[in-house]
This record gives sequence, C-alpha cells and structure tokens, in this order.
Amino acid sequence: MKKSTQIQLSVMMFLEFFIWGGWFVTLGTFLGNNLNATGAETGMAYSTQSWGAIIAPFIIGLIADRFFNAERILGVLHIAGAVFMFLMSQSPDFGSFYPYILGYMIVYMPTLALVNSVSFNQMTDPAKEFSYIRVWGTIGWIVAGLAISYVFGWDSSSGIQNGLLQNTFLMTAFASGILGLFSFSLPKTPPKANKGEKITFSDILGLDAIKLLKDKNFLIFFLSSVLICIPLAFYYQNANPFLAEIGVDNPTGKMTIGQASEVLFMLLLPVFFKKFGFKKTILFGMLAWTIRYVLFAFGNADELTFMLLLGIALHGICYDFFFVSGQIYTDTKAGEKHKSAAQGLITLATYGIGMLIGFWVAGKISDSYVNAQGLHNWKEIWFYPAGFAALILVVFALSFKNEKVEYKTS
Repeated sequence: MKKSTQIQLSVMMFLEFFIWGGWFVTLGTFLGNNLNATGAETGMAYSTQSWGAIIAPFIIGLIADRFFNAERILGVLHIAGAVFMFLMSQSPDFGSFYPYILGYMIVYMPTLALVNSVSFNQMTDPAKEFSYIRVWGTIGWIVAGLAISYVFGWDSSSGIQNGLLQNTFLMTAFASGILGLFSFSLPKTPPKANKGEKITFSDILGLDAIKLLKDKNFLIFFLSSVLICIPLAFYYQNANPFLAEIGVDNPTGKMTIGQASEVLFMLLLPVFFKKFGFKKTILFGMLAWTIRYVLFAFGNADELTFMLLLGIALHGICYDFFFVSGQIYTDTKAGEKHKSAAQGLITLATYGIGMLIGFWVAGKISDSYVNAQGLHNWKEIWFYPAGFAALILVVFALSFKNEKVEYKTS
C-alpha cells in the first residue's frame, strides 16, 4: 500500500471515530441537562444505535455491495449526517430531537462497515496493515473527548449549566461534513457483488449462520453476548452523566482513559488468549464488568476518585476480552462458507438486539432511582449491571465446556 493511501485511510478512520466520540459519550448528560429528558427517553435516544445497526446490513447488502462505490456512499451518508447533527443541535425538546438522532444513526452505522471496506480494498496484507489504520480511529475518539473537556470545557459544571454541550453536535456536524467531502477523494472501491445475483433477506442478516446455534457451546456464547450488552448499555448511557453529576472534573476527557486501555489490551489479547485460552479470557472480561460497576458504586469525586478512574481503565478488558475474543471464536466456529454470515449474526445480536434491550433496561432502572431534586442514587443503579455481569459469568462458567480456539493473526 502506498504511503499516500495509508495517510488517506488514516485520516478517514480518525474522522470516522472523532465524529462518534464527539457526541455519543456526552449524549446522556446533554439530554438530562439541556432537554430535561428522563432515563427512559435517554435510553430511547441511545437505542437508535441499535436500530441503525439493524438497518445497516440492508444499506450495505442492497446498495453498497451491488450498485455504487463504497467511498461515494460513505461521502453521501456523512454529508446527510452533518445535516442531522446540525438539526439535533437546534432541537428545543426531546420530541423534536428524537427523529433527528434516529435519522442520524440510520445513516451513520453503515459507515462503520464502509470505512473497513474502503480500507481492506487497498491492502495486500490486511492482518498486518489494518491495525495501523484502525488505531487512528481510537485516537480520533480520544482527541474528541480531550477537546470537549480540556480545550473547550463544554462538560465542566458551568459549561453543562450553560448548555454548552449543544456545541458537541455542531463540532460533529462540521467534522462529518469534512469527512463527507473528503470521502470522494478516497481510493475507488467498486461494488463486489454481481448486480444480477439474487440476494435474500437471509444473506443480508447473516441468518445462514443460524445453524451454528445447534452447537451448545456456541449457543451459550451467543446468548451470553446478547445479555452482556445490558451491562455495556449502562456504561454507554450512564457513565458520563454519573461522573458529571457527582462533580468529577473533565468527565469526558477522563473517559478517554477507556479508549487508551482498549488499545493496550488489544495488544495484550493475543498473549493472554494463547496462555489462558478462550473460556478464561471471556470470563476475565465478564469479571471486569462486575468489578468496574462495583468501583463505580463505591467511588466518589473526592478521595475515592481513583476507584472511578480504575473502573474506566477496565474498559479495555471489558470490551476486548469479551467482544474481540468473541469475534475470533465466531470466526473459528463458522468455517469458510459462513464466516461473514456468522459475524453479521453476532453483530445483529449484540449491537442490534442486545443493546436495544440494554438501553431500555438501563433507562428504566435509572428512572427508578431519581430523587425529588432530580439527582440519582448512583450506588443502587450501578449494583444492577454489576449483578447482571456476575450472573452471566456464573452461568457461562458452569455451562460452557472448555474448547481449544486458535488466535489467528493472518
């Protein structure tokens, strides 16, 4: 791959995740403070990610893979996203905000697959080259969080009270417009599928891989993947509002520790996977979820701030050890014919169905622990995802039979 192409793809990946990190982390705080949204409404807003994930395969399977270059669709979707973001910034209440965020997620979620498609199309050795491109996405997310906290101060106590988190949507709209225009300059990525080839509903959703569920071990893993999304949803939806409400300075900037740890533990995962095997790696990931929420329950913004920071830093283990390990496990179980279908099925089950359930549960529980002053009993709230993760851990440990899974790097 040419150096100029590598730079182009790195800029694309940086902007792709700068955009997501530039508003998604602070969304719950914005909704509660700017639009007076309830926990259930916040859950509805976050669940648009799931609807986007469910609809995305149709956009990719029916349009991108068959009729138009991936980089052109990427450009159009991000320009549309810029419009939705601007409209979100101007919304006076949740009722007017919701249709815009739903529209935005429907156009954004397919871009996650498109940036990968554009990248892989330029690579001769994806196993070695992709990580150097993808890491710029994580850097983009981190830069967005640091800018919100340490450059602009939009998530400071005074910034939140003055409604400055509205600016996150304007910043994201600007970045989305830039990426939309920049996408048309990316290397050409023509459609791979034959236009005349018949494509079915089953193909798009990866349902051809559903036969894998006949394997008891894979069924247990599949159900665990759906259920672990409940604790994951609590983190996405509640972590930033929690830190802001209890008075932690620069909460969005501090949450970038989670992305930094994600990079670190991604590098450690092959070593851990080889030494301890798949089952123990997954169990460590589940245990990290439980420990994280216990730390959140007992930490505070004073002398116990280190507990909150440690909980955030566990994100790398929580995410990489479960979800990335799960992708590897799925790949080894599927066989050559159903690899893509199996990954599509897991993505639909987790980011689609699992997160949809998770955001709903998180919203309902959050609303149950609000006092007359509008403040939350966070200790009680965090006990729920801690308990969910612990229960899933026990069931998985007892029911999943250990099996050898190879970590393939090429």
